[in-house]
Amino acid sequence: MLVDDHLIVRRGLASLIEDEPDLAVVAEASSGEEAITLASQRRPDVIVLDLRLRDMSGIEVANALRGYKILMLSSFMQEEDVRRVFDVGILGYLSKDKDSGELLKAIRTVARGDQYIAPEISLLLAKSEHSNHLTGRELEILQLVAQGKANKEIGELLSVSENTVKNHLKSILSKLNAKDRTHAVTEALKRGLFQLGRN
Repeated sequence: MLVDDHLIVRRGLASLIEDEPDLAVVAEASSGEEAITLASQRRPDVIVLDLRLRDMSGIEVANALRGYKILMLSSFMQEEDVRRVFDVGILGYLSKDKDSGELLKAIRTVARGDQYIAPEISLLLAKSEHSNHLTGRELEILQLVAQGKANKEIGELLSVSENTVKNHLKSILSKLNAKDRTHAVTEALKRGLFQLGRN
């Protein structure tokens, strides 16, 4: 599903995607509200979502559509936006100035349930002064670890690949300076990041 309030952009994306034998556009939305309604009706495998919409932000839309595989497109590459995007659990973030080949690669990567982060976005995240803070998705995964779930099970629950779960766990261990999963859970509980028995 394509979500962008500019018709020309949507038409260009649709034309590009429809030329691919393994991809198809099942819905187009011009606003956040329309995207939320259409998602429940059409159940798209991937949502290509613009960060800036007229009625609401792409981050608000992504928050309402948690559980869907979302690739965020943006003309803006500000650090604050990038961090907020990943806090709501989206899988990919791409600048609108990228070529069509990279866009298609990002769509296919997200469709598999894997993260797609362009190198320049990784740099922004690495430079962030908040880089030691756990994202919403990382907290979600850590809570499931605390419940005794294995990586494969966590991946199935969150509709992401086991490899993506492993990557998140590496990031969690690094941010919490933990030596293993159990240590990470203990550290998170100490810091009050979540409580056992709460989802």
